[in-house]
Amino acid sequence: MLLPAAAPAAAERRRGFNLIASPAHPLGSEAAARACAAMRRIGADTVALVPFLWQSHPADPQIIRGADTSDDDLAAGIRQARAAGLRVLLKPHVWVPESWAGAVEMREEAHWQLWFRRYATAIARLAEVAQAAGAEAFAIGTELARCSHREEWEMVIAAARAAFGGALTYVAHNAEEAQRVPFWTSLDAIGASLYPVLGPADEEAAWVAPMRREAETLAGLAARLAKPVWVCEIGLRSAAGATERPWESAEERAAEPDEELQARVLARWWQELDRPGIGMVLIWRWLTDPAAGGPRDTDFTVQGKQAELLLARLWRGG
Repeated sequence: MLLPAAAPAAAERRRGFNLIASPAHPLGSEAAARACAAMRRIGADTVALVPFLWQSHPADPQIIRGADTSDDDLAAGIRQARAAGLRVLLKPHVWVPESWAGAVEMREEAHWQLWFRRYATAIARLAEVAQAAGAEAFAIGTELARCSHREEWEMVIAAARAAFGGALTYVAHNAEEAQRVPFWTSLDAIGASLYPVLGPADEEAAWVAPMRREAETLAGLAARLAKPVWVCEIGLRSAAGATERPWESAEERAAEPDEELQARVLARWWQELDRPGIGMVLIWRWLTDPAAGGPRDTDFTVQGKQAELLLARLWRGG
């Protein structure tokens, strides 16, 4: 695959990955330290660490902190990333079995109140860990599209501000949700993740319209609110047909590997997001597992694939 030359403006954007810890290689482990060093070598300057909250179904108000990452491991991960020269965004996600965060919606007002009280408590604790370990930024939520219209977010923001002195953001599900979020004025940056349908894998020209629509909408929002946009997730599986459903996981659909498709999509995204107001772009994802990725893998990770070489070229000219 012909790799594009790095654009001069690319160096002006913060760039990096969402780092996901595997059970055998938790944050704080030697493998996690090697992962941070590897991301830095290819030119990343920022990493998002992702602790999870959990609820049993979308309407369950009994949201709790997940057991995937302890406070100690999370703090160790933040310190590891900083030692490697990476700035850290702590970016909590809500895990809903057989569903996703964007489906979270309570059925009655009392449940909304309970959900937000429990959520704010969990967020405040994570913000305390982020502050103590030296993270630079914190997301108060990620892709909670059916919740983001609620006025209780001001309570969540206040709880996070009381615990954390760095920059705060929220990560909207897409540019459409970002336009609806009512509390951007209380935050420091506009966050979003971008996984629009791109179209057939063999019609690269068709990808431009959905990518450009998302990028132009976010850039317009940045100008209107005088706040930077952080694209906290873009990505694609290295799998045949992945452009039809870019959010789809390897568990949802078996497919033949196609690492070139993944690299081409990331190259196009990097180009389309090169515009005023968009100050950071993070790729989904990098894993702490040293054996992750490779040319036969069909997951989102770029490790050991053409996409890793592409990003090194874009970010470092390597």
